[in-house]
Formats: sequence, C-alpha cells, structure tokens
Amino acid sequence: MTNAETSRLRIAVIEKDRDRAMMIVDGLREAGEYEVSVIGEESGFARRIEDLKPDVVLIDLENPSRDVLEGLALASTPLDRPVAIFVDRSDTQLTRAAIEAGVSAYIVDGLRKERIKPVLDAAIARFGMISRMRKELDATKAALAERKTIDRAKGILMRARGLSEEEAYALLRRTAMDQGRKIGDVASAIVTAAELLR
Repeated sequence: MTNAETSRLRIAVIEKDRDRAMMIVDGLREAGEYEVSVIGEESGFARRIEDLKPDVVLIDLENPSRDVLEGLALASTPLDRPVAIFVDRSDTQLTRAAIEAGVSAYIVDGLRKERIKPVLDAAIARFGMISRMRKELDATKAALAERKTIDRAKGILMRARGLSEEEAYALLRRTAMDQGRKIGDVASAIVTAAELLR
C-alpha cells in the first residue's frame, strides 16, 4: 500500500444510509487522519471503487447478498486492498462467500463507532500478512518451476552429450556465467530448443 506509507490512508465507505455513513466517517476522523469517500449506492459500487482506488474499503450491510459479494470480488481481489465488512446477521454460506471474495475482516453483529479503528487495523494487518504469504508462495512456485526446468535441461544435456548429472549442471552453470545469464534462463533455452528439435 504505497499511498498508506506516503500520505493519508484513503478509505472508501460503502453505506446507503446517510446517518450510518456519517457515523462511520466521524468514527474514522476521531481515529486518525484519513481521506474518506462515501459510496451510497450498492449498485455500481465496483466501478466507483475502481475509480477511487482506495487503500481500504469498509462496507456496512445489514444483510449482505451474493450480488454484493460478487461485485466486491470484481472490485477488490485479495491482492488489491484490505476490505472490512460489517453485517448485522450472516450465515455460513455468506461468510464463506465473503472470505472467497477477499474480505480481510468480516464482522457480524453490526457496526459501532468504537469498533471502526480496531477493525480497520485488523483488516490492514491481515491483508499485509496474506499478501506476504502470497508473495512467498509465488516465489516458491517460481523456484520449483525453475528447478524442474533445470532438471529437464540437465537430462537433455546428459542424453545429448553423455554427461553425468554433475557434469551437466556444471556445464549449465558455466554457460550461464559466460553469458551473464541466470542458470534458469539457460536451462529454459535448452528445453525450448530441445522441444523444437523433436
């Protein structure tokens, strides 16, 4: 969240009841310096969120519908921004749908002014944790994919040149160093070339 680090946090509040919206805005103003935008219509809120590009989205719903949660999923993937939803009542399916839509905090039993800041903080913290976990998972997947490519390239070199596994790896490493490239890139080129020559 680059904006959060350099200036005031931008928060989009989705609430159709004007009095409740003002209560949320007041609660946020008391809790810190935030740039708050209120979206009063549930229909089309996904486009408004995209236009506003807030750092955090707070949604207050008496009873969330699947349509609202699907709109939320379109507007805010889990990688975009923290999202906190306050609901008066819920059920297991809606809770699951909210989590799948990327909600960072799903608070049942409505919204009270004194809960806004702790929930906001929790949503931001959870979003940060999940973002780090996703980055680590992506890095691990990339490393595994590169390892598989290197293993395939070693196998190709072993068959084509009659090398041992250690010799094939040493050749890959030496070629990468000579060309100023990563071993994974050299391995990928070998695998691609071998596939073209089949």
